[in-house]
Amino acid sequence: MSDVAERSLVRQWHELLARHAAVFGALEAKLQKRHGIGVNEFEALERLATCEYKCRAADLTQAAQLSQSTTSRLIARMEREGLVERAMCDMDRRGIFVMLTEAGRRLYAQAKPTHRAVLEEVLGAGD
Repeated sequence: MSDVAERSLVRQWHELLARHAAVFGALEAKLQKRHGIGVNEFEALERLATCEYKCRAADLTQAAQLSQSTTSRLIARMEREGLVERAMCDMDRRGIFVMLTEAGRRLYAQAKPTHRAVLEEVLGAGD
């Protein structure tokens, strides 16, 4: 790889990191201020809201881009707040399903317009 190509590649990487930080920071601030949740909670709510009925905990790990232990703590916190419920998988007793409660559905419906407005504001509709 030439020096020019390497510098271009690293520049693109840094631009991607900066854009991610800008979007994540704006989302975190608005969601926290208006709805009392962070980006990770919103991403979990959105994943659950788009599941047919219930999702495996592992699906939330992937959707929120978190580690398994961080996702477990997130689910436990959301369960304490009454946003989700956990259930054991009938087919595989090691599997855990997570389902939105009515409170979780309401919070998602309230927070979704904020999320989308921040995305539009920071990323731009035409980008």
